Amino acid sequence: MIDDDKRLAAEAAVAEIESGMLIGLGTGSTAAHAIAAIGARVKAGLEIDAVATSSASERLAAQHGIPMLDFEDVAAVDLAIDGADEIDPALRAIKGAGGAMLREKIVATAAKRMIVIADGSKRVDRLGAARVPVEVLPFARSFAAAELARLGAIPELRMAGGDPYLTDQDNIVFDCAFAALDAPEALAAALSALPGVMGHGLFITEIDAAYIAADGNVERLARR
Repeated sequence: MIDDDKRLAAEAAVAEIESGMLIGLGTGSTAAHAIAAIGARVKAGLEIDAVATSSASERLAAQHGIPMLDFEDVAAVDLAIDGADEIDPALRAIKGAGGAMLREKIVATAAKRMIVIADGSKRVDRLGAARVPVEVLPFARSFAAAELARLGAIPELRMAGGDPYLTDQDNIVFDCAFAALDAPEALAAALSALPGVMGHGLFITEIDAAYIAADGNVERLARR
């Protein structure tokens, strides 16, 4: 089952954690398995601190007894562990279905190493089937939608309960479908350059390794 594969990938990645590390905790259903596995190791004697990429992950980590720090006071992280919506053979990924891609990008960039954990359905030969989430300042909603369309996107405003979904930073999210995502590096640069865009879900260089589980088998991929 997919959930079992998520758990296996998470447990394999968590085995890389050593006492004394500062860990970045991702957001989403797969990252939740990692948080549970880290919590079990903490209860068994692992001594670490952690920062979270979302309020939801921070609450979950606290429930599992993981000592938490405020990332506002942290300049660097030893290891970040997070999920992905898609990941290709070059370890480029689309992230952000959980709405935390801006914080995830910041923590990933601050980390000495980032590991992605995923089930086999997230492994693709080419990025682009998943929509690319783009976090936008509400003030720039109409302008950003027009600029995203100019870049070839079909931007759809993410909703929650009839209202625009808001991130932990109180920003809105456009989930952007592209007919083709032939040049993810160029698209990532173009998105980052748009005024009003606070972050996006294209992770081009941040990921150092990935644990991907399919049918109960876990494979580790590493950036060359």
